[in-house]
Amino acid sequence: MTFLKKRGQHKGENGRVLAIGGCTDYIGAPALAALAALRTGIDLSIVAAPENIAWTINTYSPDLITKKFEGEFFNWDNLKDVIEYAEDFDVIIIGNGLGTEPSTFDFVEEIIERIPQPKVIDADAFKALKDVEIVNAVLTPHEKEFKILTEEKLPTDIKKRASLLKHYADKRKVFLLKGPTDIITDRENIHYNKTGNSGMTVGGTGDILAGITAGLIAQSNDLFNSAVNAAKLNGKIGDYLLKKKGIG
Repeated sequence: MTFLKKRGQHKGENGRVLAIGGCTDYIGAPALAALAALRTGIDLSIVAAPENIAWTINTYSPDLITKKFEGEFFNWDNLKDVIEYAEDFDVIIIGNGLGTEPSTFDFVEEIIERIPQPKVIDADAFKALKDVEIVNAVLTPHEKEFKILTEEKLPTDIKKRASLLKHYADKRKVFLLKGPTDIITDRENIHYNKTGNSGMTVGGTGDILAGITAGLIAQSNDLFNSAVNAAKLNGKIGDYLLKKKGIG
């Protein structure tokens, strides 16, 4: 796994990620995801957000580009424009800070089904996907989000957890279950990630994990190994910061 760009390449050839998200209550979530994706070494990471949210995100970092869409939250009226805009990207992140408006859920369902590129699905998106066919995606739920998505309660035993997770995964739908030990599976393969610490329960770490995952997929087009490496890297960064700064 490397984050060094190759010489002689043009802008965009190292990957382009689009983070679709943001609402009045959760402005920072898609920004964190997009910044994390950018730090993996991709060339472009852009946030697609409702216009009032996007203007605020523009103040966070000069590295962040935003695409502004009408309205206070994503809804059906934005669908055509977002799908057309997403065509130029290698990987789509969706869910971070989207909110829970019913019309946003309708928007999410259509985005997941109609955008063919690899997707990283996180956070609020899980509340919209019970009856949606999901392909070409990494899903990054924690325990409660997994139950929302599947209506299944995860057992406490880690081997039994992995077995249940395998039932829902396949080669084109990889699960990265977040927890004290992350479990990543594409049904055929299972990886347990034990990096990370209790300080990482703070809000925002899941958004960063989604961004790292998307950035690695954009450079490899490998769903399973990108998810494995993202979980490992995210945890190691957390462990490093714990040693340097402590919790808090």
